[in-house]
Amino acid sequence: MSGLTEGIDQEMFLDPEIRNWVLFPITVIMVLIGIFRHQITILMTGEPPKPEIKDIRQGKALMRGQLLAQNNSYIPAAAFAERKRYLCQAYEEGTYLKNKENKDQSPANLMTDPKNMEVMMDGMKKQMMGIIPQTLIMGWIQFFFSGFILIKLPFPLGLRFKQMLQSGIMTPNMDVRWVSSLSWYFINLFGLRGVFSLLLGGDNSADGIRDMTAMGTMGAMGQQPGQPQDFNKQFLGMKDTLSIIYHEWDLANIEQRVLVKYGKQARLFKSSAAK
Repeated sequence: MSGLTEGIDQEMFLDPEIRNWVLFPITVIMVLIGIFRHQITILMTGEPPKPEIKDIRQGKALMRGQLLAQNNSYIPAAAFAERKRYLCQAYEEGTYLKNKENKDQSPANLMTDPKNMEVMMDGMKKQMMGIIPQTLIMGWIQFFFSGFILIKLPFPLGLRFKQMLQSGIMTPNMDVRWVSSLSWYFINLFGLRGVFSLLLGGDNSADGIRDMTAMGTMGAMGQQPGQPQDFNKQFLGMKDTLSIIYHEWDLANIEQRVLVKYGKQARLFKSSAAK
């Protein structure tokens, strides 16, 4: 038991060559591959298709009804009634629909639209460009640097971090602050996000968190995509919502309420409301 305690208290010393030939190369290679993958993704996917004006019009019209329902108390009763009448009539007649003549038909499947198929293919390309490089880097680290100890963190940690920081090393008595090569890969995978944002911008294709998300969603590729939005049903539902709203203007009798609040006038608000 005393020998075990002495082993735990002993200090390990790392060869400086591990820092020069393992620690730094892993970080530099991950940065370079991230930049290269970002450029390749841009060349493969190209510019995203621009939405049509009619599609934008449908969404904005529905948003207009939602804003009116949420903020109806900020406008007078006459203004609300006029807006409600206009929007309810437009929703019922299908004025803002993309295909007004086919409003009673169910929307077409996304798989039959070439534009949607192109968007889906671009998404699959981005996922593959994120999964393949990370898989190759992980295999390279496991093959050449399996079992390497690279660095010791300068601050203490609890035992819960041992499995995360010492992946691939079966040493239950080692200090938690020592980091293995495989764990250093995962630290760089999530820690280089700020570096990529600084070099490539916020919307880049080198984000390690997106790669892990893509790996988790690979199993859902074989599933059927969701049905497109039926704006006709949404417009009719918004029409019913606007029809049942009880309007009450927040600025009614605002003069009397302000005077009462600051003590400039007697409380005549209740008497005027009773009349």
